[in-house]
Amino acid sequence: MRGHCLCGSVEFEIDGQKFKLYQCHCSLCRRHGGSASNAATIVRAERFRWIRGKDLISSWQKDSGFRSDFCSRCGSPLPNPLRALPYVWIPVGLLDDDAGLRLVAHLSLASKAKWDLSIAEGQCFQELPSDLLAFINTLQSDE
Repeated sequence: MRGHCLCGSVEFEIDGQKFKLYQCHCSLCRRHGGSASNAATIVRAERFRWIRGKDLISSWQKDSGFRSDFCSRCGSPLPNPLRALPYVWIPVGLLDDDAGLRLVAHLSLASKAKWDLSIAEGQCFQELPSDLLAFINTLQSDE
C-alpha cells in the first residue's frame, strides 16, 4: 500500500493491504493533527520503505519523546520511527487506499476534548496502554 503527503513530494510504501488502526485522543495528537484525534497504525520497520522525498522530511521532538516528522513543503505529518523500537508510526490519512483499514482501538479517552462526541468502537483505553509492545502486537496481524 502506498501513501504520500498533501503536495505529493514525499511518498512511501508499506508491505500489506490490511491494517489495524487506532485513534489517539490525547492533547499532543489533537494538536499534531488539528482535530479531535489522530488515526494511525504501527508497522514493522522492515515492511516500510520511502519511495521519494526523504530529503524533504523535517522533524521536531519534545523532551518527553513525542516526535513529529513532516513534509518541509506542505507540512503534512509523515511516518516516523517509533522510539528505539523496530517499528514505524504511520498516520493513515496519508494512505492512498482505505479498503483494508480497520479501527480497533481508541487511546487516551480520559483526555479527549470536551467537544469530541465521537462514539468509540473497539478496545478503549482511558490512558496510553501500559504495555506498549503488547498493544503494538494487536495491530500487527493482517486479519
